[in-house]
Amino acid sequence: MFLADFTMTDHPLNYLFNALKVIVAFAAIMNVIPLMIWLERKMAAWIQLRDGPSKVGFPRWKVLGPLAGWGFFGLLQPLADIIKLLMKEDFMPARASKLLFAIAPALVFVPIALAFAVIPFGDGFTYVYGDEPGQSFFVQYQIIDLGVGVLFALAALSLAVHGLSLGGWASNNKYGMFGAVRASAQLISYEAAMFMVILAMIMVYGTLDLREMVLAQTNPEGFAGGVFRWGLFQQPVAFVIFCVCAFAESNRLPFDFPEAEAELIGGYHTEFSSMKFAMFFLGEYFGMIIQSALIVTLFLGGWTLPGINPTPGTFLASLAGPLIFSAKVAIFLWIYVQVRWTLPRFRFDQLMNLGWKKLIPISLANVVVTALILNFIIRGE
Repeated sequence: MFLADFTMTDHPLNYLFNALKVIVAFAAIMNVIPLMIWLERKMAAWIQLRDGPSKVGFPRWKVLGPLAGWGFFGLLQPLADIIKLLMKEDFMPARASKLLFAIAPALVFVPIALAFAVIPFGDGFTYVYGDEPGQSFFVQYQIIDLGVGVLFALAALSLAVHGLSLGGWASNNKYGMFGAVRASAQLISYEAAMFMVILAMIMVYGTLDLREMVLAQTNPEGFAGGVFRWGLFQQPVAFVIFCVCAFAESNRLPFDFPEAEAELIGGYHTEFSSMKFAMFFLGEYFGMIIQSALIVTLFLGGWTLPGINPTPGTFLASLAGPLIFSAKVAIFLWIYVQVRWTLPRFRFDQLMNLGWKKLIPISLANVVVTALILNFIIRGE
């Protein structure tokens, strides 16, 4: 899985670069998640006219002077949460299915983490290791280029729901079972609409490769040809549907039915504690990041911006791509948090009606209209 392109050179440094990409990407996301938790708590507090986390910080020792008792604006609260989860008892119900109960959190976290392997977060750079012609290779800012990356991402994200279902069933808890059934029904309802949206984007871009999809949103000269080449403006209906489905796939408000604290206590993770609960929690935030990255890649030009060369070649110039990509993803992560504390949860029948009676017919009609328009364009040429 470390190979970014199976046609690349077998130079040892190529394997080193790909291993570094895995480490850096995973470390970056694992550091973003605590910041997301802090932002979510702070934004909830601001919306509800509270202060939010602000106490975890330096102790009130006089030797620290003016820094005594400083709470770092609550930034250390996620660290305190991690320590708390590590110290909690890893409880397992007596009548639970032991094996499935133990592996269910990993079945949620691992597939979602694997989905990031095909996300292109930049173009890359050419590494020259000698003076002779041909002594160089291209290092992509993408862990692996499968050529069918969009299908791999969709398949990996779809596998995560099995972890939710198994976790709820294996815990032998009626609330966990209700949450598991809801998670399965929710995935089936919104996966179909999301797939048809992706099908429309495949038709528009003419490729299954996420990197090629990003480059298709730039002009032939290599520079970003304005935002109107982005998928958002070519497929605005698909963009709206995909965003709604992304919220549903991430089990976030107003679609958090599988856990629904007011109704199901905690849903599928009611009986989970310690690091098992933490893996469910990490999987939810990891899923938000992956869904935001897919939205940016499919609809917002990925790592490109108008007037900036999307394929710079040099290392320093190529660093602009990951920075632009991260900024776009950050905007959608902020929207995730904003929506959670703004919109109330739907009723379950409203969830089903929205998925089956509205999003699926609209997305299917969008595919048909896209096919007709592309057919007329090809015939006209």
